[in-house]
Amino acid sequence: MIMAENNQFAIGKKVFFLYPHSVIEEKLVQVIIRNEYEVYLVYDHKKTLKLLRKYPNSILFVNIDTELSGEDWESYIRSIIEHEDTKGVQIGILTYNEDKELARKYFMDIGVPCGFVRLKLGFEESARIILKTLIVTEARGQRKHVRAKCTGQANVSFNVRYGKEIHNGSIIDISIVGMACAFDSPVQFEQGTALDDIQLKLKGKITKVSGTVAGSRRQTKHIYVILFNTNLSDDARGKIHYFIHQSLQDEIQKILTAL
Repeated sequence: MIMAENNQFAIGKKVFFLYPHSVIEEKLVQVIIRNEYEVYLVYDHKKTLKLLRKYPNSILFVNIDTELSGEDWESYIRSIIEHEDTKGVQIGILTYNEDKELARKYFMDIGVPCGFVRLKLGFEESARIILKTLIVTEARGQRKHVRAKCTGQANVSFNVRYGKEIHNGSIIDISIVGMACAFDSPVQFEQGTALDDIQLKLKGKITKVSGTVAGSRRQTKHIYVILFNTNLSDDARGKIHYFIHQSLQDEIQKILTAL
């Protein structure tokens, strides 16, 4: 059990938003992604219960302003807290309801550990509260950056212009700090080689970055690890983060569909 807990801390926690408000979908998720948290949007409270049994160390923020009645939401959240398979899930409440008695009930009677966030406080304050909650709950664990697996994804590739040649390849996985990749044809790049012209194709979004070869390993193909230079443009950062989030969201959607 201790080993499992240590491993979970190493990889961090999944952060789910159930029936997210529009401000969460459109703005707040991007802030959370940029802060390197593994965030997902879910839209089915029944399947979410099954999902939480699969990921019992996750964090769940619930929009209680939609879908169910107030009493039904209370019962739903109590069931998560009290069930043996999901009691490790940490829950927070998101609402435009400013009723102080309702907040007291969720805090004191039901015992949600991740707060009662009143979205009427405004975007900046709501974001601050949620990010502080994620820090306190150690949602990132020891992991510094969220990584997306790319193998098998359509329309995901890269090319490198080096000298007078262009080398094409496939991305195996990617984070904001770098990627593991395989070239379509054999290349010989030594560790420390500077690659100043890399074009990433991330599901229709194209962006240019530069980087350095950090190392390589031979498997079925010759795998290279390329670290991106730290002066990534805001556009590149935004596109990479968006791609990572969409890749993870697609993975969780496949799991939800199968439940």
